[in-house]
Amino acid sequence: MASAPTRQDGPRPAPGHRATLARSVRLLSAFRREQSEPEFFYRLMARDAVAQLGTYTDLDGATVVDVGTGSGFFARALTGAGARCTGIDHDLAELTALGAQGANTLVASALALPFRTGSVDVCFSSNVLEHVPDPWRMADEMVRVTRAGGTVFLSFTNWLSPWGGHETSPWHYLGGDRAARRYERRNGRPPKNRFGRCLHPVSVSSALRWARDSSDVTILDALPRYHPRWAEGIVHVPGLREIATWNLVLVLRKKGP
Repeated sequence: MASAPTRQDGPRPAPGHRATLARSVRLLSAFRREQSEPEFFYRLMARDAVAQLGTYTDLDGATVVDVGTGSGFFARALTGAGARCTGIDHDLAELTALGAQGANTLVASALALPFRTGSVDVCFSSNVLEHVPDPWRMADEMVRVTRAGGTVFLSFTNWLSPWGGHETSPWHYLGGDRAARRYERRNGRPPKNRFGRCLHPVSVSSALRWARDSSDVTILDALPRYHPRWAEGIVHVPGLREIATWNLVLVLRKKGP
């Protein structure tokens, strides 16, 4: 079983991002409004994620790729922080969900990013990894397109977290297929995130193992995204981390040649 990596020396949280208990309550409470007020929810998450990313790298003038950009909330927050951001998504319907397709966005696969090797300063992805059939191929692609010395920010919801089944939670603990059938019976429609089709069981341990075994990156941080900073030790506890992490953030630095 993979052990949690030790945090490397690097920038500590800047004043713009403080991983406090109040922040955790605010973010986790917002999940109740994801379906009813998606713009409120995703704008809040985007602002927080970009502030968190900014504690590891300077975004002003940086070339950034947002993998799985969807409706573009994170891309707009990155642009607002001064980055030159391109968003990609495999589904045109997601790119146009709020109207016209956003600037600097394109339809492409996260498993074969349409960018040259070492061509971007930052490769960013929030809550996409669990939706692709080959998550570590996506992660490898993110590392590939990042330049030497650049930053990879990869965040995902792990399967055994309380929100691992997304809208079918917490019934995913009884099995993904069973949870999907229950959701359809109760709501008269299948869930958007169908287990085995566009929702896959990714674990914290597998993410740590991939990061540890990757020869191209140095691990800057591996921590539960929504928790206070003092709770980051959860990632070091096998078993418990799969349930208590909720959402894992990996922050990586691309090694030089």
